[in-house]
Amino acid sequence: MKESIIKDKSKAFAVRIIKMYKYLVYEADTKEYVLSKQVVRSGTSIGANVREALRGQSRPDFRAKMNIALKEACETEYWLELLCETDFIDQNSFTSIHEECLEIIKILTSIVKNTDC
Repeated sequence: MKESIIKDKSKAFAVRIIKMYKYLVYEADTKEYVLSKQVVRSGTSIGANVREALRGQSRPDFRAKMNIALKEACETEYWLELLCETDFIDQNSFTSIHEECLEIIKILTSIVKNTDC
């Protein structure tokens, strides 16, 4: 059950991250290329690793891929914080996407902790 929830949430999050990237690079008054590239890489990697985990060859492989997804989610949180603290995204935008990121981190943490190898 958690696996299908994280699959859906990580994909929806990736779509949101891509849209934010497009805004920061193409539409914002102050174009931002460096941080936005980092956040799009880590933010989309979460779902890619979740998908790999769901097709894992073994329980240890599943857990390892979910742990990588968790690390990518934590990295994404860092880039989002920097984008907010440097005023490339406003507080309202940050709060909304950050809450989504934290929810993904909580789900992935639970999956990793509860998966026996």
